Parts: sequence; structure tokens; C-alpha cells
Amino acid sequence: MQIILLEKVGKLGALGDVVKVKDGYARNFLIPQGKAKRATEANMAEFETRRAELEALQNEKLAGAQALAEKLESLMVQITRKSGMDGRLFGSVTNADVADALAAQGFDIERSTIRMPDGPLKQVGDVQLEVGLHADVVTTITVSVLGDQT
Repeated sequence: MQIILLEKVGKLGALGDVVKVKDGYARNFLIPQGKAKRATEANMAEFETRRAELEALQNEKLAGAQALAEKLESLMVQITRKSGMDGRLFGSVTNADVADALAAQGFDIERSTIRMPDGPLKQVGDVQLEVGLHADVVTTITVSVLGDQT
């Protein structure tokens, strides 16, 4: 399916690009999220009339993401879980747990933006995680998993 991107999408294209994607990806994700429209003549004409507005909105989102990244850069999040004597957790710490801990500190971050390349955390200790706030803005936070042996 041919679509017009209404914002920058990582590994796909920038604002205004006409790209071909699988039908399901377009219908189930890109179009409902407002990230794209079908590449019809009417939609292409509408996009060209709204191009300046969309670029301004894109720049505003980018500036907001960069400001939030500066606040998050030196942040340490502590999460306490039950653990055994060897430092292994009973259960795990997921990106949802990290998002909840960030929300408790006043940061509204979606859990899908928290990248855990090695999967959920299962050990006590400090781990560096990436948070993708925008297609161009990725910051690193430190998650300190503390063990509770009671």
C-alpha cells in the first residue's frame, strides 16, 4: 500500500515521503495512529496545503522531546523487588515497571518507548536503558534494581 507519512517514522521515512508498506502495517498501525494517510490524489493535495502546519508541529514535538531528554539524561530510577540471596529477582522488572517508576517521579513516558534490548531485568544492580522519545531523540536513564530479601 502506498502511504504519505505525516511525521517522521524511524526506519521508514520522513515527513512527506510516499512509501510502500504492507497493508496490515498501514491499516493497523500507521493510519490509526495518525502517522500516515493513503497516497491518493486528494490526500496528496491536502498534504501539500497543510505541509507548513505539519512541519511546524513536527518541529514542536522534536523540541519538546529534546527538552525532556535533557531532564531525563542524568536521572536514576530505583525499583525494589523481592530477590533471593544470589541477587536474582523473584519475577522481573519490565518496561511497564520502569514507566510506573518514572511516572512516580513526574515524567509521563509511554512504556513502549523504553527499550530493553536484553529483555526484562532479572538481576539486582544498575542497568542503562534507552528511552526513545522521538524518532531523532534517544536518551539514556539508569535503572537501579534493589533486592528486598524479607
